[in-house]
Amino acid sequence: MAKSKAKSPVVLQVLPELEMGGVELGTVQIATEMANQGIKNFVASQGGRLVHELEKAKVKHLTLPLKSKNIFKMRDNAKALEKFIKDNGINIVHARSRAPAWSAYWAAKAAGVHFVTTFHGTYGLGPMGIKKVYNKVMTFGEKVIAISNHIKSHILKNYKKTPEENIVLIHRCVDTEKFSPEAVSQERMINKVKEYHIPDDKPVLFLGGRITHWKGQHVLVEALSKMKNKNFYCVIAGDEQGRDEYVKQLKELAKKHRLGNKLTIQGKVLDMPAAMMVSNVVLSTAIEPEAFGRIAIEGQAMGKIVVASNIGGSLDSVIDGVTGKLYESSSAQALADALDWALGLSEKEVAKISKAAMKNARENFSKQLMCDKTIKVYNEVLNTK
Repeated sequence: MAKSKAKSPVVLQVLPELEMGGVELGTVQIATEMANQGIKNFVASQGGRLVHELEKAKVKHLTLPLKSKNIFKMRDNAKALEKFIKDNGINIVHARSRAPAWSAYWAAKAAGVHFVTTFHGTYGLGPMGIKKVYNKVMTFGEKVIAISNHIKSHILKNYKKTPEENIVLIHRCVDTEKFSPEAVSQERMINKVKEYHIPDDKPVLFLGGRITHWKGQHVLVEALSKMKNKNFYCVIAGDEQGRDEYVKQLKELAKKHRLGNKLTIQGKVLDMPAAMMVSNVVLSTAIEPEAFGRIAIEGQAMGKIVVASNIGGSLDSVIDGVTGKLYESSSAQALADALDWALGLSEKEVAKISKAAMKNARENFSKQLMCDKTIKVYNEVLNTK
C-alpha cells in the first residue's frame, strides 16, 4: 500500500505586537525562512515596526488588538482568528505570549487545527501561584517549545501536568551575519570609541542591556573595586527606561569606590556589534535567571571573552573555561576573580577562546538552526498520528 503524502504546514504565528524584542525578532526570522522555503505562513499581532520586515518577505500580517488582556477583546480576537484560520487554510497555530495564546487556543480548537506554543519566559506566578491558571495556556500546545534548559526545568517544576515528551528545546539565536567581526566597519568602531571615550591603552569591559537592578550592574561596580588588575576601562550601557534612581545609585557607588576614570555609564546601545567589537570582555551579570540571555551568545559570535553569571540561559550558552567564564551569581568577589582571569589570559589563550566562542555561536545558536528546528516541529505536529 502506498504511503500517504505528508501534509504541508500552513502556519499562523500569534503574538502581542511586532515592535523590537526577542520574541518579535524570532517570529519574523521564522516567518521569513518559511517564506523562503515556500511554506505558506501568516503572522497576527497588534502591529509595530517589524511588520515592514514581514511585508518584505511577502508574509501577510493580520492586525488585531492581541496585546489586550480584556476578556471580551480576547474573545473577539478568538473569533477573528478562527475566521482567518478557516479562510486561509491554516493548519497550525503557534502562540508566543499568554494573552494572545488564549485567543489563539480558542480559535485553533474551534477551527479544528493544531496548536503549538513557545514558552519565552518564567512568567510571574503571583501570590500563592494564582497566576498559574492564566499562564498554563502556554503548556496547552501539542508541542511546547522551551528556549533554554532553564525554561524547560521551570515548566516541569511548575506545570507538572505537562508531559516532558511534549517539550522541545529550541534555543533562541544570534544573527551571525550581523554579529560578526567582519561585519563591523572601522568607521563604526571609531564612532563607538569616541562615544564611550575609550582610552587606547586599556582593555575594555562591556556590559550592555537594560539598566535595571536584576541585570546586576551594581554587582559589576562592586566587582570592579575588588579586582587585582587595575588596568581596565568599563562601559555600562543600556536603556534606563525611567530608572533614574538606580542609575543615580550606580554613579554614587562608582564615586564611593573611586572608579571615575575607569567606568562610564551610557544610554541605549544603538550599535551593539560595534560596542562589542571595541571591547575585550563582554559581560552578562544577571542576578536573576534569564530565560535565554542573548548578550552572552552575541559576545561569543563577535569572538569576545564572555563572563556571565552561572544561572539561567547562560548555562546553556557559555562553556566554562572554553568559550568564556561562568561565575557565582550575585557575588562581586566571584565576578572580580572572573574578570581578573579574563584580563590575565595570554594572547594565545585569548585567540583560542575567541575561536571556540565563534564556533559555538555559529554551530549551536544560528538563525538557520533555530528556524530548521521550529519547522521540524511543525512537520512533526502535522504528520504524527
